[in-house]
Formats: sequence, C-alpha cells, structure tokens
Amino acid sequence: MTRNARRFFLAALSATALSACAVGPNFHSPAPPATEHYTRAPQPSGTVAAEGRSGGVQTFSSERDIPADWWTLFHSQALDALMRQALADSPTVQAARATLLSAAETYKAQRGGLLLPAVDATGSAVRQKAPGAAFGQPGTSFLFNLFDASVGVTYRLDLFGASRRQVEALGAQADYQRWQLEAARLTLADNLVTTAVNIASLHAQVAALTDIVTSERDQLKVVQRQFDAGAASRSDLLAQQTQVAENEAQLPALEKQLAQAQHRLAVLAGHTPDDATLPDFTLDLLTLPADLPLSVPSKLVRQRPDVQAAEALLHESTAQLGVATANMYPQLNLTGSIGSETVTANDLFKTGTAAWNIGGSLMQPLFHGGELLGLKHAARADLDRATAVYRGAVLSALQDVADTLRALEADARTLQADLITETDAQDTLNMTKLQYKVGGISYLQLLNAERVFLQARQNRVQAEAARYADTAALFQALGGGWWNRQSQDKENGQ
Repeated sequence: MTRNARRFFLAALSATALSACAVGPNFHSPAPPATEHYTRAPQPSGTVAAEGRSGGVQTFSSERDIPADWWTLFHSQALDALMRQALADSPTVQAARATLLSAAETYKAQRGGLLLPAVDATGSAVRQKAPGAAFGQPGTSFLFNLFDASVGVTYRLDLFGASRRQVEALGAQADYQRWQLEAARLTLADNLVTTAVNIASLHAQVAALTDIVTSERDQLKVVQRQFDAGAASRSDLLAQQTQVAENEAQLPALEKQLAQAQHRLAVLAGHTPDDATLPDFTLDLLTLPADLPLSVPSKLVRQRPDVQAAEALLHESTAQLGVATANMYPQLNLTGSIGSETVTANDLFKTGTAAWNIGGSLMQPLFHGGELLGLKHAARADLDRATAVYRGAVLSALQDVADTLRALEADARTLQADLITETDAQDTLNMTKLQYKVGGISYLQLLNAERVFLQARQNRVQAEAARYADTAALFQALGGGWWNRQSQDKENGQ
C-alpha cells in the first residue's frame, strides 16, 4: 500500500511540474507618470514670510522624507496623545483592520485549497441486505455488515494556471485591503488634525466676534444717547442697531460650529460626543511646520495608499482575466484512495482486506452557449475599467498635491496681507485712543476704530488656521509617511 501511494504522489508531482505555464496576461506595475512637476507654473521653493507663530516661511524640498507620525511636527503634546488614542480606538480603523485580517486569512485558506492536494480520511460502517440474484443465486438473499476505512486524495492539476491566477487575485485583494487600512489611518489623522485646527480657529473667532459685538453695543449706546439728545438721526440709530443685530446673529452660528467640531473630534477619537475629558485646542498651542517634504510625482504614486489600492485592484482584474482564459482550456483532476474493507470491524487492515483505486478525469469545454467566451470578454472589460480607475487615481493624487501647494502659497500671502491690515488697524486704534483722550475725536469714532481692529483680527485668525489645515492636507496628499512606520515596526521586530 505504501508503494502504491508513493507512486500516486510522484505521478501528481510530475504532472504539476509539467504544468508550469499560466495563461492570461502577467501583471506588471504601471509606469509612473512622466512629468516631474505638479503645477503649470514653476513650483516655488517656499512661501512668502510673515510674522508671528504661524507666519514663518515654509520651504519645500524633495530630499525631505515624511515621518510616520507627521502630526508631531505641530509640536502639540495634546494632539500627539489624542492621535495615538484615535488610531487605537477609531471604529473606522478597527473595521479596516478586521477586513484586512479576513482577506489575509481567506488568501491563506484558498491558496492551500487550490494549489495543494486534498487528503481526507473516511470511515463507514454499513449493514445491508443484497439479493442473491446479484451473485447468481436467485431466490436467496445475503445479510451482512461492511466496514470501510480509507484515505482519499484529490488534486486538480493546474495545467493552465487557473488555480494560480485565482490565488493571485486573492493576494491582490488582500493587498487592496492593506492599502485601505493605510488610507483609513491617513484619513483619520488628517481629519483629526484639521478638526483640532478648526476648533482652535473657532475659539479665536468666537472671542474676536464677541469683542466686536461688545464694541458695537457700546457704540449703539452712544448713538442712542445722541439720538435722545437730538444729535443723531433715527436712520443712524437704526443702522447701528442693524449692525449689532447682524454680528450677534453670527455668534450662535460660530458657537454651533465649535460645538459640532468638538463632537466630531470626540467621535474621531472613538469617544461619545459628550466626553468632556478631550483636550481643547487653541492656535497658540500649535506650531506651523516650516520644512515640508515634496515627493516627486514618480515617487508619489508609490506612496499614496489610494493609488496603491487602485493598483491592487488592477492586479486582481489582470489575474481574473487569466482565470477566465484558463477556464476555456482542458482541466485534469487526479483522484486516489487507499484503505481497508471488511465485514467485521476487527478484521480492518488485516492481510487481504486492502482496497485502493487511482484515476483521473479530463474535461475539455466544448459548448457552453458562449458562456466562457462571454466571461472572458467581461474580464477584459473589467481590466480596462481597472486600468482607467488606476489612471484616475494617479491624476487625482497629482491634483491634490498641486492644489495644496498653491493653497499654501496663497495662504501665506493672505496671512501676510491680513497681518499688515491688523497691524495698521492696531496703529489706527492706538492713535484714535490718543486723539480721544485729548478730545480730538468723538467716542463713536473710537468705537468704530476698535470694531475695524477686531474684524482685522478675526480675518487674521482665519488665515492662520488655513495655513495649519492646508499643511496637514499636504502631508495627506503626499501619502502620510506610512513606509517609515513600517520600517520602525521591522526594526522593533513587530
């Protein structure tokens, strides 16, 4: 029995060695974009300079790499701690991680099932009655027990690579889920940083608008006294009342945005919206990163998780075309079993009870009503679609970087102008205060100068927040530095 089994397995292995070819196209990673630039105009080496904590020059360099924990460049311990918590507790990341584990385990399971022989042990005990006519003794019958114990082997020879292409497609699907996990982590990090910046900006805007409303209420009191004394017209009073009402109406909207941003931050971190333990953010607790990386386009496509995910789907579609092609060719299956059959259980595996069989089946599709050819054409169309989707992902990635670069350049210029406006408004206010002290101007003019300064301050706050948010957007557009985290994990033996 041992010699027969050895012969069977040697025959299977020999046939497998002969089936080294796999029909269908072999996958190759698409060539990177030929361009070396992101924008039509020459790319600046940096932004213009401004003053203040968030007003410095930001420089771009292709020689700089993105750290895996790029949010630490904002130098906020509260943000760092919240980010670590969010990456561990976020339901979105946890779901993506579980989906990746499922895809990886499915790949392992199917790889063994498709590429290796299936070996099963079976045992049976049957009591049966057979007519004697089957044995040349009509009119009689036989009543007996039958015991069987055997080991069976089935193996599909992958002559044209259908099984290998299916395993290849499953591996590509696992790769896709891995990139989906990286995309989920990157999106979460960007959303959390952007939300923290938005909270800081809204705090400053609420404070500025509150000061504006306070100043305009004081101004309304002055106009009211002037109106009562006959020194101001009713239209002046109504105009001032309208101005106060308009700004007061803006305050609840800002407060609503602030509360919603705080709720969103809690949910991003995996907490309920009513959690009051989360940190609050202000702009003065954040530092604007000055030295920014700028990957070349050919490197960008290897760094963006969404582009890599699109490439994985392209790989899967290529393999599925191979499966559809191989299904049109002959399929050879080998089967064999070896065991023992007796009429009493005690005689199993004794001399003379051996039973074995070995065989094979060959199937060549001849006519399926156009099904196989139609499936091949559909797989070809799916491959064309995946190719177009990949190309769209590359173009979108290039656009994201180009848009962010221009946004950062415009943000710096806007902040520079707003800082000048705020400085001029501050100087005007200081001069107006001196003039008011010596009686050179009215109190109404002083209040108006205060309102202009507070409005300039609010504009400057919004410009500062835009620089922080667009800086985070650049890190996301460039891929987020996941490759450095993986290098760190390898160094740590994880």
